[in-house]
Amino acid sequence: MCITTDSCEPCPSNGECYQGKLECIPGYRRHAKLCIEDLNINETAKKLSNWLEANVCEAYAQVLCYGTGTVWVQEHDIWNDLVGHELMQDVDPENTTYVHIKRRVMGTIVTLFETRTNFLGIREFKCPDSLAEYYKPFTCHIRELISKHALIIVPVCAGLVGCAMLFWKVRQRRYISARVEELYHQVCDILEENALRSKSINGGGESWVVASWLRDHLLLPRERKDPRLWKKVEELVQDDSRVDRYPKLVKGESKVVWEWQVEGPLSSSRRRKKGEGPKLKPDGGINTNLNQSDHTVKAEPQALMF
Repeated sequence: MCITTDSCEPCPSNGECYQGKLECIPGYRRHAKLCIEDLNINETAKKLSNWLEANVCEAYAQVLCYGTGTVWVQEHDIWNDLVGHELMQDVDPENTTYVHIKRRVMGTIVTLFETRTNFLGIREFKCPDSLAEYYKPFTCHIRELISKHALIIVPVCAGLVGCAMLFWKVRQRRYISARVEELYHQVCDILEENALRSKSINGGGESWVVASWLRDHLLLPRERKDPRLWKKVEELVQDDSRVDRYPKLVKGESKVVWEWQVEGPLSSSRRRKKGEGPKLKPDGGINTNLNQSDHTVKAEPQALMF
């Protein structure tokens, strides 16, 4: 690049010099007397290469996971996808920049993908298996993991499920046992209190209590759906010699009633719970003030008149 023989300078790299003028090759731009890389063009080519890589590898990953998708992609399909991309819409196809971008993208693709030529002489590209692994969906990785370690995972899962069910059953039995005992003591307290009230000077009413009314008074609404709980309470009451069970006609309907049969001073269990159990109120009502767990029913301080 020179005007006279004495002022000649060597043509810079990536440039073409003719009659003292410097022209940079596509992909480079002039900066003073040098040709430097056009970062905008290279950034566009890099984005397009990544986009094509994702498209081709995701399609092949679908084949590896689910058996549907494309394995080999023909070169003209890649060109068509490249031309239709939004990054190429603002570039003039006749411009050397357009050609340079396509050349850079294809150079990257050829280096990255496996290539072959089909029987029609058309070049085709395929994402390598090692690269397709990164594009597999998460569900695909989980399924492959389970399939690969099925002999270990299945027994372990079965064991965990079995342990969880066993723990739940044991917990349920303990809860039911504790709840039944609690309800049984409440029943005895109410029956005894009702019997004492009916025999007191200022008392009145019947000494018996309808079993179904007592059940609905003590059980939570959700507990009434499981008949086993009250059935166990009935079994304890039936084995208790202090409680008499017999049918009685109440308001025209046959009901099973329970009646406390022990006379005299409070029983030992009653004395132990004298400050805790149902207490006699002047109006004949029952006030239950038991120290109960989260599952305990707190009887309302309303009169339980039967």
